[in-house]
Amino acid sequence: MRMLAFDLPIVLHDISVFARNVAILDRVQLDLMPGAPTVVIGPNGAGKTTLLRVAMGLVAPAGGQVTWGGRSGVPPARRAIVFQRPVMLRRSAAANIEYALSSAGVARREWPARVEELLSIVGLSGLGARPARRLSGGEQQRLALARALARDPEVLFLDEPTASLDPAATKAIEDVIRAVAARNIKVVMSTHDLGEARRLAGEIVLMHRGRVLESTPVAQFFESPKSQEARRFIAGDLLV
Repeated sequence: MRMLAFDLPIVLHDISVFARNVAILDRVQLDLMPGAPTVVIGPNGAGKTTLLRVAMGLVAPAGGQVTWGGRSGVPPARRAIVFQRPVMLRRSAAANIEYALSSAGVARREWPARVEELLSIVGLSGLGARPARRLSGGEQQRLALARALARDPEVLFLDEPTASLDPAATKAIEDVIRAVAARNIKVVMSTHDLGEARRLAGEIVLMHRGRVLESTPVAQFFESPKSQEARRFIAGDLLV
């Protein structure tokens, strides 16, 4: 079993991010702790993707501070992110993973075993020789997960990993996420799908208009939401 992540907790303190003088994140306070997946939900434009990018270290906030394991300015050597529309290299599935292993500084002699291990984790065993761009959408997303895992991350950020996928492909991705979480890798993911949030989350973070409205255990969120916005969102109402 993996030891507790050195980058955890990730603490976002009074974080603000602006685009053209519009607040994308507005004085966000959030602690991302070790344990079960944290699932970030909320309507389009709520700030979910920006939150993940800030926590990953890809976006510098205009105000506030982010710390990783109590430290600031920590390079993302053991953090990885999979974007909603990952780009596949014009290579085989195995070569895509090899590129990620090379970027992570893994010795070439270890590549064959690691490629097979990673393909197995994401349910793509036997597809290593197939051109990555000829895989289905769900398979490409799982390959993107394998590339992220090649970094041996302690924290894995996933931005809408099942968006636009059919139910079978969605289940395959969710199975991978459970397998990753079982390895003591902290998963922080965004989704529009409340059903998916129920199935995967240990903690729910509800965002609206760049603010965190609730951050609470999944059962508590769905059984006794604190805010009117949460009650409306669970009921299927639009938050505008």
